[in-house]
Amino acid sequence: KSKFHKPQTLGFRNGYTVTPPPKVGIGGETIRNTLLEDSVDLSQLSTSKPEMIYGQAKQAPEEDYIPAHVAFDKKVLCFQGYFKQAVHESADEYYRIRNVKIYYYLEDDSIAIVEPPLRNSGMPQGKLIKRQRLPKDNFGNTWHWKDINLGISLSAYGKVFQVYDCDKFTQDYLESEGIVVNPPEVPPPDPYTEKRNITLRTYNTPSDEDKLKRFLNLDKKVLRFFCVWDDRDSMFGELRPYVLHYYLVDDTIEVREVRQQNDGRDPFPLLISRQKVPLNRQAIPSSFPTSVLELSSQELKEFIVPSDLRIGRTLNILGRRFLLYDCDFFTQNYYYQRYNVTDFTPVDVTERRPPPPKKEIPPYNGFGSIEDSEQSCRTLVPQPPKKDFMKMLEFNNVVLRYEAKFVNPRPEDATRRFVITYRLADDLMLIYEPRQRNSGIVGGKFLERTRVAKPGCDPNKPEYYGPRDFAIGSVIVVYGHKFVITDADDYVFHHVEVFNSQFPSEVVESMRIRKAEKDQIRQEQQQKEMKKTKNMAAPVRNEQELDELVRTIQAQLKRENYMNSNSLQEAFLQCDKDRSGRIDRDELATLCDKFNLPCDAQLLRTLINRCDVNNDGLIDYWEFSRFLNWN
Repeated sequence: KSKFHKPQTLGFRNGYTVTPPPKVGIGGETIRNTLLEDSVDLSQLSTSKPEMIYGQAKQAPEEDYIPAHVAFDKKVLCFQGYFKQAVHESADEYYRIRNVKIYYYLEDDSIAIVEPPLRNSGMPQGKLIKRQRLPKDNFGNTWHWKDINLGISLSAYGKVFQVYDCDKFTQDYLESEGIVVNPPEVPPPDPYTEKRNITLRTYNTPSDEDKLKRFLNLDKKVLRFFCVWDDRDSMFGELRPYVLHYYLVDDTIEVREVRQQNDGRDPFPLLISRQKVPLNRQAIPSSFPTSVLELSSQELKEFIVPSDLRIGRTLNILGRRFLLYDCDFFTQNYYYQRYNVTDFTPVDVTERRPPPPKKEIPPYNGFGSIEDSEQSCRTLVPQPPKKDFMKMLEFNNVVLRYEAKFVNPRPEDATRRFVITYRLADDLMLIYEPRQRNSGIVGGKFLERTRVAKPGCDPNKPEYYGPRDFAIGSVIVVYGHKFVITDADDYVFHHVEVFNSQFPSEVVESMRIRKAEKDQIRQEQQQKEMKKTKNMAAPVRNEQELDELVRTIQAQLKRENYMNSNSLQEAFLQCDKDRSGRIDRDELATLCDKFNLPCDAQLLRTLINRCDVNNDGLIDYWEFSRFLNWN
């Protein structure tokens, strides 16, 4: 065969593509016209439309219509189930198991759930859900008998019913409809019902021991054990000693605390008061509500007795572990006579603690005083350093004043002078610079009152300047400023003389030399003043000169508004011991200087000389006061 071309099978009709059957085969071969020659096609035709071969089938007679309420009348599927009901505010039960019967009516697919009545249940029972079609979900579907089987949960109106069994008719019906029935289950028991089905109460015959006889024989007989509470497993726990007393008269136990000096605890004598202690407090039923009720003798049966107490045994008393390590002599005799125990070797419970760390004071950091810094390291709550009150009482208001100047000063500081004030009550030093006019330097406080350490000393153990270091001519260094002591006041000279044993010899000697120099200078000044006073003014010759002198002095007093004339007269009277009306001339001049009489010294001396009429050195002070009265 040499021709293998295919015939054309593509065509168009009314604008649509059509595929007409080929008229010739491949290579121009002719095609047979019979379309049902294949056996396969003939078999398909005979099976799809047998009436074309065998003819029309005979029609079956129509059956009578039977409605569902007639066909399934009194045919009810019965399932057995239960649901759990929570019980609130009850100490006897937490939930209840309530058994129900589920009736499925085949005639209208309705369901009724009924709880069989139980006598003396105290609950409303009977029909829980009346006969109706129960909704299955939120899409409008209802429960059908095809959805119910053993072991499933049927939910209706917020309650979940667990199906665990069914009757014989229900099982046969489901199996006839091709449903495999699950094996039945055993429902859980009701806890409250099981609790009520208890055995009858039993009675124990009391022993022959008389309580009065026991009281008379065992009163004031106490077993004494020494024990420790080992709480080192918890945070900040430790080994604490206690004393355990066992009272034989009523089998009660008390645990007393052993007080130790400086243990830091409040003085509570009893850790556990006198009571009966259970041997195992955890051996109670799990259903007992311990958070609501207390344990009683009905739950706790076994208590600690003398046979449970032995040296070396650990007891769990109310959640605490106590190790018995020793006992007293009476307890040893009791156990020997009662239990024939002879080994009373005490257990060594001494806690071997490492030595406490050495307390070291950190070095001084320069902030504040060294006493304040050291005091904050010695106590947990910082306290101010303690003061020497005896020294404060002895040297109260005792102040030593020294005069000083700079060592090798600059030209502008050559005239600056300083007053160093040292207070003996608290050893504080103050440096003050008196103000000088036209010096260009603002005077005032140069150094606040503080303690000044000597240069080059140990910062942790400083040495401070004191009166023993203040000799005339000695140099002190105050925070980089060098001062030389040039002078001191009279009180310093007196203090050094009185307490010369407390000062170095060079300080005492320098003060004595300086005091002698100042005394000599004072005497020379007094002599010059006396000579100057005598030669100050010539005596007034006549009354006109006297009036002119008095007016001049009164004008000065009035200009200064002097108001101490009465006080000056009282001072005059005190000096006049014999009430003669006349006092010494030099004493009168001294009183005028003391009361700060604002008058020219030369005019005042002239007036005093004028009042000395007899030139005997005595002045009529009443006349002198009259001259001074400017009012």
